Amino acid sequence: MSRFRCVPMPTETALRFRATMRDDAGNAIIRRTVTEPGAPCRHCLRDAEVGEDVLLGSYDLPGPRGIYWTPSPIFVHAHDCERYDRADHVAEIVRPRLVSVRAYDADQLCLYDLGHVADGGDIDEALDRAIGDPRTSFVNIHTARPGCLLCRVERA
Repeated sequence: MSRFRCVPMPTETALRFRATMRDDAGNAIIRRTVTEPGAPCRHCLRDAEVGEDVLLGSYDLPGPRGIYWTPSPIFVHAHDCERYDRADHVAEIVRPRLVSVRAYDADQLCLYDLGHVADGGDIDEALDRAIGDPRTSFVNIHTARPGCLLCRVERA
């Protein structure tokens, strides 16, 4: 597999969400206590545990910019959590979900032929194909059903 890194949201953004309780669109952040699995934190890239508080807000993706740009609803722990920082490892929040792999080139245009929907447990081949392609600048992994960003993936 090609060397890669799953990139979480910046710590500064998570801290700002917690401190201001406003998201990137200026909306009031929604705080909720997790009652069942399914609240993936975009900072530590792990699912919140039942009983933990999370914040739900709109996040402005760092890319793609231009015509493919879109904000995404995201969860982040309401408490401080350690920012994910591992190379050559698919983040925990990807594996238990149906996901969409979306590759983008240096002009931030979608590489449709590298797009793939798969069970997160079977994402390795599709991710390797996208990251290994010389046209790819970065990859975004989204949930396939609601379409929320899980994480950005870059070459390591």
